[in-house]
Amino acid sequence: MPEIESKPMPTPIKALILDMDGVIWRDEAPIGDLPKIFATLRQRGLKFIFATNNSTKTPEQYIEKLSTLGVNVEPWQVITSAIAAAQLLKRDFPSGGHIFVIGEEGVKSALREQGFEISTIDNAEKSDAVIFGLDRHVNFAKMREATLLVRRGVPFYATNPDKTFPTPRGEIPGSGAWVSVIVTAAGGVEPIYAGKPFPFMMELCLQKLGTTPAETLVVGDRFETDILAGQAVGCPTALVLSGVSVESDSETWRPPPARVEADLSAVINQIGNSLPYKYE
Repeated sequence: MPEIESKPMPTPIKALILDMDGVIWRDEAPIGDLPKIFATLRQRGLKFIFATNNSTKTPEQYIEKLSTLGVNVEPWQVITSAIAAAQLLKRDFPSGGHIFVIGEEGVKSALREQGFEISTIDNAEKSDAVIFGLDRHVNFAKMREATLLVRRGVPFYATNPDKTFPTPRGEIPGSGAWVSVIVTAAGGVEPIYAGKPFPFMMELCLQKLGTTPAETLVVGDRFETDILAGQAVGCPTALVLSGVSVESDSETWRPPPARVEADLSAVINQIGNSLPYKYE
């Protein structure tokens, strides 16, 4: 990559916001020696939280998966786009209400925890809002009811705008691809997004960490979601090449991330060293 002016990090890093797919694991396989990586973070007194756009799973399911890989975390350390969306809806509908959901258990569970009722197709017309997340059981009836509600002016939310979802066989349609169908059918009405690259989930993570943006490093494998989200809230960012984005992508991304490294272990090795962070 072309050499660009070197700049030191303005504030010592005290915490990390970590993506999961492509950073912590690839498919089901861990990326690096995860027990050692997280032991190092704890030894250095660095806080961390996971932030994923995947809304299909509950935090408990992620905690269980992390545990099988040798990483033990507390519930507050896992933020999904479903959790962020439920918090966003609670902010906008503090008294609760009925929500029409296209999404899986991760979204429904998060909404129930915030006191919302889940509408069915039969009583969809009573819904106070529509929320869209990745739904591997999506069908025409769900899309029909969501479109009718949005066209009527019912508030429209989405967990994330990801156009694709990674699988062992390759990229398949993600939440954003399906959302675009509703947007088109509803005359161009765009949803309010909770997940990356929009700032709400990042702000929620910072609140839970209790750190400022300048002292919180965002680590991800996608420029258009993870890096953009971190930059949107003023955090330094690090791209890892263990997931989707490739090294050549960084040549045109501006502003560049603070680091581009092979994986999370390499990023952590750079935190707190005496050398300035280099924009490469």
